[in-house]
Amino acid sequence: MNYREFSNTGRKVSEIGVGCWQFGGDWGEISDADAISTLQGAVDAGVTFFDTADVYGSGRSEELIGQFLSKTKANVFVATKLGRFGTPGGDANYSKASFQGFVDASLRRLGVEALDLVQLHCIPRVQLERAELWEWLRDIKKAGKIKGFGASVECDDDALYCMQQDGMESLQIIFNIFRQKPSSTVFATAQAQKVALIVRLPLASGLLSGKYKADTSFAPQDHRTYNRDGQAFNVGETFAGLPFELGVKLADDLKPLIGDTADSTMAQKSLRWILDHPAVTTVIPGAKNSAMAKANAVASDMKPLSDSIHAQLEEFYNSKVKEHIRGPY
Repeated sequence: MNYREFSNTGRKVSEIGVGCWQFGGDWGEISDADAISTLQGAVDAGVTFFDTADVYGSGRSEELIGQFLSKTKANVFVATKLGRFGTPGGDANYSKASFQGFVDASLRRLGVEALDLVQLHCIPRVQLERAELWEWLRDIKKAGKIKGFGASVECDDDALYCMQQDGMESLQIIFNIFRQKPSSTVFATAQAQKVALIVRLPLASGLLSGKYKADTSFAPQDHRTYNRDGQAFNVGETFAGLPFELGVKLADDLKPLIGDTADSTMAQKSLRWILDHPAVTTVIPGAKNSAMAKANAVASDMKPLSDSIHAQLEEFYNSKVKEHIRGPY
């Protein structure tokens, strides 16, 4: 595993982390034991970065990470998020009292004295533009309850807006072979300002594993079933905003170029493609078992993809993919 500096914190994090949305149940059921085993497998592979949110399973994801942290000696950087919890909900979430309450609740669930990172969780633009909201985060940091703050965003315009805010340490964005625009709109600014980039949905909800078929089905409680067309939240969070059947076809079209081989899988090559962009700090694929977490970690030690493959993947995106992406981008 290789490590990259996280903003100006002086702390390095693993190039491959673990996204922990699945521990909340929105990727199908996962037992407590399997979740803990997944985290242990990741740490055994050199992972030091976990990403979660207070709303994942109404706190379950944070609680499971807290259980793991209480029993490990590993020095893990845990990034969480706030702003979308069900109580009080809606606009009532965006007050100083609510922010303080969300932070206190995350501290209890994770069992730590200070949160490594708190991210605004894809909140509405009208809220992002409230200057006092950013001041609340600065005040909470001054109080010692959080070590840093950032934002998880849905589109490049929001990313660029957030980077104008004093004290911003990180941005979490959707970026993958099917969703390449941020490399030309966000990356240069992030590098210049030393804002850490956390990449979520690196495999486009699993499409870039190359394992799905047009008739593949998912559990009813899995967002890949109930949010395929944005019925519950931003469609871009599911299959990178692509219609599922088209996404399967596009993944199949990629197999001659980056499909499974004896030395690496399509998923690993897709993760490696992201890491080949030096602006990226860490990538957070999800995992539901130890073997998957360890397989994802392998991408960090792989050789960069060739310039030729990068050029072909860019052309593939421009000619076959980008016009079909739905949702904010």
